Amino acid sequence: MPRKSKLPKPLPDGFNLADSEKKRWRLGRLIGQGGFGLIYLASQDVDSAVAENTGFVIKVEYQENGPLFSELKFYQRAAKAEIIEQWKNSKKLSFLGIPTYWGSGLAEHNGLRYRFMVMERLGGDLQRVSECNRGQMKRATVLQIGQRLLDVLEYIHDHEYVHADIKAANLMLGYTDPEKVYLADYGLAYRYCPGGIHREYNKNPKKGHNGTMEYTSLDAHLGVAPSRRGDLQVLGFCLLHWLCGALPWDGMLTNPAQVQGAKEVLMNNLPRSVQQLSASGSSTDEVARLLLYVKSLGYQQRPDYQMLRDLLGSGVQGRLDFSRPHGRPAAGTRGGSPSTGQDGNIKKTTQTCVVG
Repeated sequence: MPRKSKLPKPLPDGFNLADSEKKRWRLGRLIGQGGFGLIYLASQDVDSAVAENTGFVIKVEYQENGPLFSELKFYQRAAKAEIIEQWKNSKKLSFLGIPTYWGSGLAEHNGLRYRFMVMERLGGDLQRVSECNRGQMKRATVLQIGQRLLDVLEYIHDHEYVHADIKAANLMLGYTDPEKVYLADYGLAYRYCPGGIHREYNKNPKKGHNGTMEYTSLDAHLGVAPSRRGDLQVLGFCLLHWLCGALPWDGMLTNPAQVQGAKEVLMNNLPRSVQQLSASGSSTDEVARLLLYVKSLGYQQRPDYQMLRDLLGSGVQGRLDFSRPHGRPAAGTRGGSPSTGQDGNIKKTTQTCVVG
């Protein structure tokens, strides 16, 4: 049996799968990959080649791997389509950025066992937008994305889960509508409140510094289990990065303890520590206030999501604008590692990211 750290051997084009509800799916071409899995175009028409404009993808990994199993459990427990629809109606939302789950199951090919999950097809990711804009996005766009992510976080938090890995590479645009921003990849989602009982605050040095180093929460640096305030702190660090094009600890990422120290300095000197990072005339006042609020939250405390949406939404409206901000990017701007989203429909130009 292959080692768990390896990507699975590809399945053949046209391979048929049957999910746990006996629905049949046909694999098309391979369009992406993650740390442990592969992503294929897919169709419910098993007798014809999968069209390039299909609305489905299938994630595949070896059965014994963990991330897809964890993501599947999140969807089955907390993100069934009918529950999301009820939530949207109750909150008067026309859209909630959680990808639609269509089914899952097990398959075998050439003696290897696979787990698969059928999902809504998405477009490119915000990491690509950020990279081709030298790390920055326009202030209005950043604040609007922050508002939409607060909708998603309120939903998953109220359904016993935290995401625990918010970052541009996990934020996907809609395949046919780039105005829609989805928080994807729930492979690290953590059930912080099983059965309504919140996990206890316990430091565990053996689990310290988990997550994506740029954005890891201070709780995670200490080995504390993920929580709602941790998700919001990670969100704050992301918003700050997208506004400024860089973070104060970018040059320390190989030394987790130094990164932790730099984050502690920033959090202990709010709001000035964030306000002074404003770049190219793009104010960071809203992010400073968001992080100041996060600092006041207890580990088990439910955040005031509406207050945070109002904070980010002051005077911000209109369509998302992914063009490069005017002026010189912040010093120390660094491009992230190449990202492999579901689709490469974000094209790089000399001045802007063209979505579509």
